[in-house]
Amino acid sequence: MPKKSTKPAPIATLSRVPVPPPPPDAPDARVLDRLWGTVLSRKNADPADSHSARLLSRGTAKIAQKFGEEAVECLIEAVGGHRTALIGESADVLYHLLVLWVDAGLRPEQIWAELARREGISGIAEKAARKPEMTALATTKIP
Repeated sequence: MPKKSTKPAPIATLSRVPVPPPPPDAPDARVLDRLWGTVLSRKNADPADSHSARLLSRGTAKIAQKFGEEAVECLIEAVGGHRTALIGESADVLYHLLVLWVDAGLRPEQIWAELARREGISGIAEKAARKPEMTALATTKIP
């Protein structure tokens, strides 16, 4: 008897919405790679000379706190329907997330690989297939 795959099959009834191409002169996601490189280069810099170095010197708890504050500000702007402010807060969230990755010793391609692994898998199926240790923390998140 053939071994069954443990990877959930994509749900065929869900279709992807085509994403329109950006204007030819628009910035793209490569800016995140450049920003990550900049933050990484500041890891051992003088905290007096660099905001990234200052954050990194304060430790993981402070970096996580700052990331959380920025995420909350982003949510507030989204709920309020303030598009311009949401753009600015979203940039702040991404920056502070990259600082958190640098602090944790993560590289963007590790996250991109995880996103690629999940691509085409229903979010419901992906969550159900997670290992128990990844879901061990009790949360009160809305399902």
